[in-house]
Amino acid sequence: MTNTAGEDIAHTLGLLLRRSTRTRLHARLTDGLGSAVDDLTYPVLSGLARSGPCSAADLGREVGLDRTTVSRRADRLARAGLLQRHHDPGDGRATLLALTDDGHAVVAVTRRRLADAVKASLATWPPADTRTFARLLRRFVDRGPFATGQD
Repeated sequence: MTNTAGEDIAHTLGLLLRRSTRTRLHARLTDGLGSAVDDLTYPVLSGLARSGPCSAADLGREVGLDRTTVSRRADRLARAGLLQRHHDPGDGRATLLALTDDGHAVVAVTRRRLADAVKASLATWPPADTRTFARLLRRFVDRGPFATGQD
């Protein structure tokens, strides 16, 4: 039986989204960046870089972790000077997590490493194919089953 393109894409996305795939990638991106930065704390750093200052609960929803796990990982990052806690001006009882300048610098390194790895993996592709892939991937993310508002 021949798979449809949708089935092939769904299978490939399953491989891409596996926890082991993400863990392996995060370990590569964070290698040598200090003991507080690893495959466990990377989602907290990266999520804060995307979202900006937010509560542990909100960040947990963004990165798929519970509030307690985010808080524990944030503690490690705070001790390393990569994030800090601020009082939420909108709710005196709440605390916001925010990256420090050093935290932003670490995220910049990991993002550069990721971009370099993607670039290296596409190095043998014709330039037109890489542009087409980038355009179609963006369209799929924006309009496909993972798009905001798609449930």
